[in-house]
Amino acid sequence: MQIQEIHIEQVLVIRQEVMWPDKDLDFVKVSGDDAAIHLGLVDAGQLKSVISIFKEHQSIQFRKFATLVSDQGKGYGSILLNHVFEQFSQSDIKQIWCHARVPKAQFYEKFGMKKAGETFLKNGIEYVKMEKRIS
Repeated sequence: MQIQEIHIEQVLVIRQEVMWPDKDLDFVKVSGDDAAIHLGLVDAGQLKSVISIFKEHQSIQFRKFATLVSDQGKGYGSILLNHVFEQFSQSDIKQIWCHARVPKAQFYEKFGMKKAGETFLKNGIEYVKMEKRIS
């Protein structure tokens, strides 16, 4: 098992399959993808989980964090997210945050993230900002 930087094309396929299976690839692209760091967890030669990192000043936002449906619950996402926290805790980053789907907020709380602000709707899905202060 390894975590490596991957190409956006690989990320888009998993984003679409997991998050928006009824939409086309263009729908799952986000502004800034071309400048983001895209990481993937590969096990037995297959990409299992992806995350995209957007850095601004001393803050990073991770977006479009997804694990293949057939591999959810096996710890791949947790390993990948722990890697992100470890990698950026050794840098000048002061905050790591995301917009989590409300039903997934508990997952992020296991990593020390806290809800920040009110929930909001986007594309018919309820989200909440989750954040963790570093150092």
